[in-house]
Amino acid sequence: MARTITPVLGNSQKLDGGAMFGNCPRAVWSRWLPPDELDRVPLACRAMLVEDGGRRILFETGIGAFFEPALRERYGVVESEHVLLESLAALGLTDADIDVVVLSHLHFDHAGGLLAAWSEGEAPRLLFPKATFVVGRDAFERAKAPHARDRASFIPELPGLLEATGRLEIVEGETSAVLGAGYSFHYSDGHTPGLLMTEVALPDGPMVFVGDLIPGRPWMHVPISMGYDRYPELLIDEKGALLADLLARSGSVFFTHDPEVAHARVARDAKGRYSAA
Repeated sequence: MARTITPVLGNSQKLDGGAMFGNCPRAVWSRWLPPDELDRVPLACRAMLVEDGGRRILFETGIGAFFEPALRERYGVVESEHVLLESLAALGLTDADIDVVVLSHLHFDHAGGLLAAWSEGEAPRLLFPKATFVVGRDAFERAKAPHARDRASFIPELPGLLEATGRLEIVEGETSAVLGAGYSFHYSDGHTPGLLMTEVALPDGPMVFVGDLIPGRPWMHVPISMGYDRYPELLIDEKGALLADLLARSGSVFFTHDPEVAHARVARDAKGRYSAA
């Protein structure tokens, strides 16, 4: 069965470069992503649309436009409009045309696009009226009961809104009843508990939607992690293992946050350093 993959841009962000690159020195990371006058680096919030046998499967929804203006400014959201909906419209689609939404985790910059744009006095409202939502159990439980360190990264109303649809599949193993054959899962706990990374079988090698395990090309270098990561050393080990596996199978990765590149094949140089081919 032929599958087509289309990158779909959502709202973009500017976040503190030091936070995005953890203990990597500014003199190094600023060459990869030059910061603005506030030391913020540009980031995409990119979704992946897979069209598969008449189904449309959307991997994540980006940050969206659910924040009120003051919080939009605080978290560096660039556009006030819901860019993901505009990007879908450019493809001739609406949120009602999406059959499945797969969420790697429920941090607001990956799941906020599930919600309608902010409107004063209006309660959060879920979009995608026909979609089944797929999320890992550990990631879902974390969203319902976050730690003090990451509580601000979640949307308190979102788990309840998803449960109320009756269209929520919570997965624990390597496969999904909703997605079926050709899709399998990898898990990571270094960034957040139960980060769900979906592998899509393609004719020229698998592609993995890696989420925040590898936000973009600079983080392909295994030692590079984010200040937002829960357990950086664990994340580095998980990243190295996944990249070694994908390299052996001529695999690719899909980036959510790289401002320029949506996906790339895994490469490794003579010194053993991984990169985006």
